[in-house]
Amino acid sequence: MPKETFWHMVTHFFYDITHFDSSFFVSVKDLLFKPGFLSKEYMLGRRKKYLHPIRMYVFTSAVFFLLFFSLFSVKDSIKFDTGKVLSGNERLSLITAIENKIKGDSTKKIILERLQALKDTSKPVTKAELLQAAEQLDVTIINFSGRGKRYKSVSAYDSAQQLLPVAERDGWFLRRLIKKETEVNVKYGSDPEVGWRKLGDIVLHRLPYMLFISLPLFALLLKLVYFRRKQFYYADHGVFTLHLYIFSFILLMIVFGLSKLEEVAHTGFIGFVMFFLFLLLQFYLYKAMRNFYGQRRLKTIAKFCIVAFFSVIMMLILLALFLFFSAYSL
Repeated sequence: MPKETFWHMVTHFFYDITHFDSSFFVSVKDLLFKPGFLSKEYMLGRRKKYLHPIRMYVFTSAVFFLLFFSLFSVKDSIKFDTGKVLSGNERLSLITAIENKIKGDSTKKIILERLQALKDTSKPVTKAELLQAAEQLDVTIINFSGRGKRYKSVSAYDSAQQLLPVAERDGWFLRRLIKKETEVNVKYGSDPEVGWRKLGDIVLHRLPYMLFISLPLFALLLKLVYFRRKQFYYADHGVFTLHLYIFSFILLMIVFGLSKLEEVAHTGFIGFVMFFLFLLLQFYLYKAMRNFYGQRRLKTIAKFCIVAFFSVIMMLILLALFLFFSAYSL
């Protein structure tokens, strides 16, 4: 039995996923230039000449995230030059941030005086030295809870809680948050760059899961908005959502290309084009809803506003949850 070359396997995989000969290009053309048409064709049973929406989503999202992870790096976007000698303004900005975390605490009077001494610009101070000073002053470097108070260990926090009356102790959620915050500061407090990079890397690599989870939620939102349209089943809303996400992936890939071109060209025109593409996505959603659900213009505009508003809320909640669980992976 003859062996297949690697290139043959790759091209076979590509042909198998896309039906490269016809259905892929037909599907992409109708998806891009006829908002809502492809979803309606699928719902009406005219599916033979089109690529299945799930296979199309898998292929498009795979290309999108391959491009995304190759172009963007957490290491490049999060930089803390801890060895650099700080300018006067940089030093004051960092010291002010530390002071704000302990402001109003009468027990920190001596600490505030020591911070005032660090404002002396006649002596060079690096960011690493300021971070070390903050650590010695029990100021939280990586702050999840908003408290700003630093504990030497989880057991130290538990002991502090035991000394308080039951009514004044932190609730279950806040306890979990502060304990994780304490663990992270013990591990990364002297070098927050490593901690923030690792957190950013975890969040980025979980982004595909977040988008995948948002798919059925967005379809559910459409189901609720169009609850009187009994001819549309949840699966129909799901197909509409898949096609919308595929269009978004294609549009974002264009945005990625333009952003890299902007780094070279440095022209405001490309930024304008990127803003136009964002508006295009909103118009595409409105047009797709009007064509797919077949309602009048004013009713569609009202429902578009509802869907757009609650979809933003949904994505913010999902992002917060993923940030929370990503922090627990540090």
